[in-house]
Amino acid sequence: MAPFFSRVLPAALLFTANLVSAQYYKIDSDDSISAAAKTLAYDLMKYYRGNESGQTPGILPGPPPAGDYYWWEGGALWGAMIDYWHLTGDTTYNDVVTQAMLHQVGPNRDYMPPNVTASLGNDDQGFWGMTAMQAAEENFPDPPKDQPQWLSLAQAVFNTQADPGRHDNTCGGGLRWQIPFSNNGYNYKNSIANGIFFNLGARLARYTSNQTYADWAEKTWDWVQSVGFMDKDYNIYDGAHVETNCTDINRAQFSYNNGVYLLGAAYMWNYTNGDQKWQQRVNSLLDATLKVFFPNSIAFEIACEEHMTCTTDMLSFKGYDHRWMATMTQIAPFTSDKILPVLQKSTQAAVNQCTGGDDGRTCGFGWASGAFDHSVGAGQTMNVLGAVSSLLIGKAKAPVTNSTGGTSGGNPDAGAGSDSFNNKPAPITTGDRAGAGILTALVLAIAIGTFSWMSTGE
Repeated sequence: MAPFFSRVLPAALLFTANLVSAQYYKIDSDDSISAAAKTLAYDLMKYYRGNESGQTPGILPGPPPAGDYYWWEGGALWGAMIDYWHLTGDTTYNDVVTQAMLHQVGPNRDYMPPNVTASLGNDDQGFWGMTAMQAAEENFPDPPKDQPQWLSLAQAVFNTQADPGRHDNTCGGGLRWQIPFSNNGYNYKNSIANGIFFNLGARLARYTSNQTYADWAEKTWDWVQSVGFMDKDYNIYDGAHVETNCTDINRAQFSYNNGVYLLGAAYMWNYTNGDQKWQQRVNSLLDATLKVFFPNSIAFEIACEEHMTCTTDMLSFKGYDHRWMATMTQIAPFTSDKILPVLQKSTQAAVNQCTGGDDGRTCGFGWASGAFDHSVGAGQTMNVLGAVSSLLIGKAKAPVTNSTGGTSGGNPDAGAGSDSFNNKPAPITTGDRAGAGILTALVLAIAIGTFSWMSTGE
């Protein structure tokens, strides 16, 4: 009988050859990476209908049940497309991105359009704010002068979230998940809402050199740790309810939480000119992130991927992590040696499984197996686009500031006068109860009289 390896190796090589021949995307050179990103961007934008007649610019089809996607993921999509432009130089979609970003600003130019109030969270608004901030940092073409500018939009989002109406004493501080008090989830404080606020504060501090933003970022990081949403080992948990003073912590871990805090911490390190405190925080959180969410150096959504219980939202998290960690290597270069090899291996795994569909290039969600898993959608495609385009980070210009070439116009008072959505009903008084009693009596009297008339009439 032939030795085991002499029998198995030819079969393994044949399988590998078939896998390679079926693989559509190549990422072995800058040119092949750019070509792959171009095709992925095209495929991603096929999910977008907002530039078609009769559709709403800026959003992916939804929200449920009208479509799969909530409002926030539109903001995330444009972040991926701005990065695509920044990293490849392809301007094909720039006009669509600008139209989309401006259409959703709302009447107060703060990314709180009235038609999304029923599900408007601080995290939802914040995703649009982060994309506006990214547009300013990457010098995405400025809007027309009569339109709100990228920096001012980011400032408006931050200012509305820094407003005292968004912060209360429950759990010792922190933002709630939802903005309107009537929304499900208003009684919940979570890591992503506060993480985005922290992220924006750190980035605005660096861009504008305004210490107030940094103070808010520092305060927010400290609160997240003090309440237990980030533990001593830098695991980040989802959130908790105000009724328990945030002691009932939901210990689910989602990769975008780590990504948003990592990027914010890198900006704080940069803004503070290499403060050792922030370097330690970056290193510790990075180690925890790679351990939990990149087993074998491949992105994995630990809360839901093993049994494929991911929601539509969760199916988009991997791409944000790749993009934000790539940017980290420019903002905090000491992270490069640890991050870049992981992103390279993870991206290779991502493209290996993009073999589905009639075109043979449709991407699924799971990357680790190397096989297409038939889970398709905007989030899954956006993940791979984010991973692939981020491989070009080494040749891209680092995020700018208003003193290093940034052109976006700002307004430190942006968002002033915005609706806080906190118009809670006033307590019911004795007079209110008396008035209600009189009204009830009148209504009953009228109803009885009407019923009597109807009963005796011909």
